[in-house]
Amino acid sequence: MSSPSATQNTYPYQNEPTWSKSEKAIARTAFDAALKRELQDVMHKTKQMAKQIKEPADVWELEYYLTERRKEIDRTYDYRYSQLTHVFGRFLYEGRVREEELRGLSDDKLKSILSLAELLAKYSASPGL
Repeated sequence: MSSPSATQNTYPYQNEPTWSKSEKAIARTAFDAALKRELQDVMHKTKQMAKQIKEPADVWELEYYLTERRKEIDRTYDYRYSQLTHVFGRFLYEGRVREEELRGLSDDKLKSILSLAELLAKYSASPGL
């Protein structure tokens, strides 16, 4: 078995899209807006739950909610460039980001994002898949 030559690209993400400076700015703005909306929803729900606290167990229910939401947000909001088309596809499908917020990304990135959003919609609409 021969070893790769020095000129051969052995980077595992050879098909990873490159992001221009302007695309990085667009992506950061859309990502931050989605995260801000998500956190506003969490704050709103937290305030509603806090108003309903009557028993000590209610405090732990609120704590559990916040812990689970934080874990979910940490898993979902992945700003690695290698993951962004997947992240935005999911966000678009879930309504966390709007298509117009992604304007300015290259056609291939937009196509990948839209395709993933459509695929997720298709599979969520198909029972048993």
